[in-house]
Amino acid sequence: MKLSRPVSWFLLAFGVWSWVIWTTFAKNLIKDASGLAFDHGKPTGYLWVHLTLAIVSFILGTIIGVIGFRGVRASRSNR
Repeated sequence: MKLSRPVSWFLLAFGVWSWVIWTTFAKNLIKDASGLAFDHGKPTGYLWVHLTLAIVSFILGTIIGVIGFRGVRASRSNR
């Protein structure tokens, strides 16, 4: 299957965007002072659910970004 250059760039950008957004979110989650993520120093269900979402998003963002990167690289070599 061939990906067009715009689609490849979109997938690559999506992978990078996913890492930027979820890294920021994870940092803010760990530093949470509102009591949602930690209750008297103990992790809450909120923390575990959102940490799981972040990890899954890191994995999917990486896979999608790699597919986009390979598509961009392939489109450059076909010139």
